[in-house]
Amino acid sequence: MIILEHSTFDARTIGTRLGAPDYSYWFVRKAFRPMLERMGVVVPVSDPAHEVDRLSSNAASHGESSVYLSFCPPHGTTISAVCPTVPVFAWEFDTLPNEPWGDEARNDWSHVLRRVPAAITHSQFAVQVVRRTLGEHYPIWSIPAPMYQANVRRAPSARGWQTPKTLTISGLAIDSGTVDLSLFGVDRARTDGCQAIKTLAARVQSRGNKPLRFVISGVVYTAVFNPVDQRKNWLDMLAAFIRAFRDNPEATLVLKITHYDAVVGVIPILCDLSKHGDFKCRVLIVHGMIAQDEYDSLVDVTSYAVNTSSGEGQCLPLMEFMSAGRPAVTPLHTAMLDYVTRDNSFVMDSTLKLTSWPHDPRQAITCMQYAINFAQLVQCYRDSFEVAKSHPERYAAMSAAASAALCEFCSDEVVANRLKQVFEHLGVRPRASRFPFVRRVLSRVAT
Repeated sequence: MIILEHSTFDARTIGTRLGAPDYSYWFVRKAFRPMLERMGVVVPVSDPAHEVDRLSSNAASHGESSVYLSFCPPHGTTISAVCPTVPVFAWEFDTLPNEPWGDEARNDWSHVLRRVPAAITHSQFAVQVVRRTLGEHYPIWSIPAPMYQANVRRAPSARGWQTPKTLTISGLAIDSGTVDLSLFGVDRARTDGCQAIKTLAARVQSRGNKPLRFVISGVVYTAVFNPVDQRKNWLDMLAAFIRAFRDNPEATLVLKITHYDAVVGVIPILCDLSKHGDFKCRVLIVHGMIAQDEYDSLVDVTSYAVNTSSGEGQCLPLMEFMSAGRPAVTPLHTAMLDYVTRDNSFVMDSTLKLTSWPHDPRQAITCMQYAINFAQLVQCYRDSFEVAKSHPERYAAMSAAASAALCEFCSDEVVANRLKQVFEHLGVRPRASRFPFVRRVLSRVAT
């Protein structure tokens, strides 16, 4: 079987476009890649409008079946005339885009999904949203990215209370305790603040591979997010952390920022920090792409993963950290309903509020998202700190429960079984190509 795959960004472009619209689809595609390679020959395509039909027809002429997986939202999916096309997309709103705008029929996702033989999303919440529009028997599967096996190896290192450890970062990293936050006040951020960040970024480039080292200890909370994405609700995350730990130097919040532009990604956070006055807790901002071993060391020093979003399609960072045995501080809604429990996380309540589909330039009020309870978030921080510092047995139980829940949600076995169901529905059998020349030729295709 030939598995054609595409996303807007690939390994060559993601580093300079981190945080751009639909950037996260590359990480989902990357996570699925090893699993797909066990089931067939994976062929990346860069121009699906011109490549998919040709490659599929060529495969058929040699007796090979093919499937096209489009790791894109439905409005970005090119539907092949000859190859079964399966959009693989995330969704976290309570209604499906079901009307066109801007003279583009594909903006109506129901129009696209009715034209494909099957679809894949990443949560039962999204499956239910799709089926409310397209019918209860619409062929859509909830298949999360297979994150468990890649991250569970770090579960034995889970500790609530962190003895001093060194965190090594080769990129741009800013420690709240060593930066002059007055540079980022309302009257100075656009001038002095911008210049300070540009200077720091230039120093990172000039030092080459020489890393920065930070000693981390106490209770460490880590969040990975794109600050430009308002759905991530990082303002509440940061404000609640400072409110909970203003006078506590043993609490650290690490903000791993996924955005390619340091000025755009970091300055808003520093501007917000400048408004909170003096505080003894620590905020460490890590910007951009970092090496895998550095990311692994970030997991090692983390006590809790933090999420305060208004909705999630699946939330890869939370899945990574919880697979590694890190309990979470998080709301319980959208995709988190599939793997977050009160046994493995400190959960704050949330309520519905009106909003619009994120790719709709009209900003028409068409759906709902979730607003978290701020006071409960503050209490979750305080309660989790107490557990990490004074109740290691409860922390250990929560850690084990987090890893176990993610095993049930996104292990290789779970993902493989559901992918096989999709392929069976399409009438193709997952297997390696029968023709050695296919592997030789395709091995030269750039990823």
